[in-house]
Amino acid sequence: MTSLFHDIIFGPVHSRRLGLSLGVNLLPTASKLCSFDCIYCECGWNAEHPGARRFNAREEVRTQLEATLRQMVADGTPPDVITFAGNGEPTMHPEFEAVIGDTLALRDALCPAAKVSVLSNATQIHRDSVRRALLRVDNNILKLDSAFDETVRRMNNPQNPAYTVRGIVEEMKRFEGKMILQTMFLRGMCDGKPIDNTTEEEVAAWLKLVGEIRPRQVMVYSLDRDTPCQTLEKVSKEDLQAIAARVDALGIPCTAA
Repeated sequence: MTSLFHDIIFGPVHSRRLGLSLGVNLLPTASKLCSFDCIYCECGWNAEHPGARRFNAREEVRTQLEATLRQMVADGTPPDVITFAGNGEPTMHPEFEAVIGDTLALRDALCPAAKVSVLSNATQIHRDSVRRALLRVDNNILKLDSAFDETVRRMNNPQNPAYTVRGIVEEMKRFEGKMILQTMFLRGMCDGKPIDNTTEEEVAAWLKLVGEIRPRQVMVYSLDRDTPCQTLEKVSKEDLQAIAARVDALGIPCTAA
């Protein structure tokens, strides 16, 4: 069963990639709001969760985050990371840059050892305010699931018809390595058609783009939660590690989870 996050602050949860992670959801708490409609999204299809397109207010986010961090620090369990994720794409929030500023100030004051991470599908990185904000956080983790537009349309279903992989890659290059690239590898069927971004053609083309973007780190992973398309298959740890080794060979560290 896919499910939404019904709070602004959620967790903490133990993240495979980030440690003890306190989640921040800038998106509506009763509906999904995303510029992608991924076949593997743990929140389900966009159409399953229609509702008010209301972002959580900046002040409410700050107040709730401060209260939670104070409690966690008082309990002796400060988070390793504060992670922006939730019911869609966090960088769509109209005050995203200001929210990041608030969060960094709270982190510095209350739990300076914690990292601030943003999980993003990279669709908004052409906006100056979003890019500025992402360059301020510790881990700006940007998604690129395939080198091919056709595969991205199948896997991620960008809601903007103008989306192209080349356009996103050019925007990623503007980060000059100050970003983490994240890629979901999977195979199986969806809507009666096969999908597989682990083929040699897919991986070789993706590696070429990784070499162009030169992120400071790459994270490759596969399915770990329920997906809206039920006929997808998890890629084995061995296969992920084989892909990671090819990224390492480019001189870019890569983790497989």
